[in-house]
Amino acid sequence: MRQTSVTARRLAAASVSLVVAAGVAACGPKDGDAQGSGGDSAPHKGGTLTVLNANPQQDFDPARLYTSGGGNVPSLVFRTLTTRNRENGAAGAKVVPDLATDTGRPNKDATVWTYTLKKGLTYEDGTPITSADIKYGIERSFAPELSGGAPYLRDWLVGAADYQGPYKDKKGLTAIETPDERTIVFHLDKPEGEFPFLATQTQFTPVPKSKDTGTKYEEHPVSSGPYKVVSNENDGEHLVLKRNTYWSTDVDAERKAYPDTIDVRSGLDSSVINQRLSTSQGADAAAVTTDTNLGPAELAKVTGDKNLAARVGTGHFGYTNYIAFNPKVKPFDDPKVRQAISYAVDRSSVVNAAGGSALAEPATTFLPDQKSFGYTPYDLFPAGKAGNAAKAKELLKEAGYRNGLTVTLTHSNSKDFETSPEIATALQDALKKAGITVKLQGLEENDYSDKIQTVGTEPGFFLAHWGADWPSGGPFLAPIFDGRQIVKDGANFNTGQLDDTSVNDEIDAINKVTDLDAAAARWGALDKKIGEQALVVPLFHPVYKRLYGKDVRNVVISDWTGVLDISQVAVK
Repeated sequence: MRQTSVTARRLAAASVSLVVAAGVAACGPKDGDAQGSGGDSAPHKGGTLTVLNANPQQDFDPARLYTSGGGNVPSLVFRTLTTRNRENGAAGAKVVPDLATDTGRPNKDATVWTYTLKKGLTYEDGTPITSADIKYGIERSFAPELSGGAPYLRDWLVGAADYQGPYKDKKGLTAIETPDERTIVFHLDKPEGEFPFLATQTQFTPVPKSKDTGTKYEEHPVSSGPYKVVSNENDGEHLVLKRNTYWSTDVDAERKAYPDTIDVRSGLDSSVINQRLSTSQGADAAAVTTDTNLGPAELAKVTGDKNLAARVGTGHFGYTNYIAFNPKVKPFDDPKVRQAISYAVDRSSVVNAAGGSALAEPATTFLPDQKSFGYTPYDLFPAGKAGNAAKAKELLKEAGYRNGLTVTLTHSNSKDFETSPEIATALQDALKKAGITVKLQGLEENDYSDKIQTVGTEPGFFLAHWGADWPSGGPFLAPIFDGRQIVKDGANFNTGQLDDTSVNDEIDAINKVTDLDAAAARWGALDKKIGEQALVVPLFHPVYKRLYGKDVRNVVISDWTGVLDISQVAVK
């Protein structure tokens, strides 16, 4: 499906920006982690917040952005029907109203969703925001020249599969109705209980048709949020946002918008970013990063300095690093071989290879260890702390490999501490104890992605990772295990090429559930059911450690993004 190929692009970005993320990648701060920071002064309005990033904020057009929860910097300019709850930890994984009065009202089978806009909503020029503007904003995201955003609407809306956007098709999407200026109705092809999560994507940003400048809109998009764009240089490399005087907390309870100015500077080396945040001189004292993690060496240095340690925010994103098997390749067609490897894995050594327990947490479930995903604890092939070589040998013997076997593990050569040589070598050492000789095949990132995402070239045994488009089991399990999402001629992420009718049917059944807590419980049960087939070996969930400047206040890190929320930050 189109969904998976675009999801992959976001995940690739997430792994750079969040695991340095995703995107994208969230247990929030734990006991002892800084949530406020910088002394005892209360947050207040005023000042300039500097954002130091490695990756430019490219394509600053709500149609082209692939974000979850509205994004971080984008969410300062673009409001959506719903958004993420701007709170620490698990509370931040909830979806809440933004432009709308509620998270949406479904019909009985969740194929029709109705929203009502709040009263008093305006753009940066004081003109009112209407439901027709949201419909138009969604429609323009279908235009080929504005591609790049989340693909779900093309897949979910009735009759939207071949729509080419309002520049070519003036009739628009009949699946979206606007009976009056404050009401918008969506008609879906099938039940989607998680539509409120989708409504957090920037494609749901209102765009006034009279102000649409097509591909140039990103240079000055019309703001519906607390800040407006006053400068966008080099395609998002230097972005300056100033306060939108028409925005008010009376109609936006989520964003605090304390600073007067947001100055985003990108294209910086990660080591430079962390050094500037560490030194915290001049404007850098009121600086943060949204895409640069502390690496193992940097974290060791920071941990040894109590002043720096007090300026580290800790978060988790819904993200799992794992071993993938292709059961169509021998010897991985034998479940006992897959189970043997599951038992032989030494997660302690893998965690160490990923940077240590401060940056990685061992995983035995595919779903992340968070309530919103429906996390249900299980360890179907208990390997203990150092791997269970004896059990692995026993299973190999039953599979006909009394003298062990030799396999090839494909990995990336990127230094990402996820699918990189360090992780592969740790697994090689552990499996050797079980009589499994592992030959390593390292590939450059593009070659690696092409090989593992193409059905015809997918290896039998390789490293992979997945992150969620929003904090739920749906966008986590469906792309990897729904047989109808196997892509023969494009980017495929169903690595085990599983097409199990009972799994597919349960995915459909859960998608009908609009009670998200009830749906989460069923996603957790499905995770365990799929886990019994040993198509993957969960290894670890990453932990994100981010420095921020000494004058930064009100640090909020939710379980939705795992990173500092700019909309909540104040500067001294």
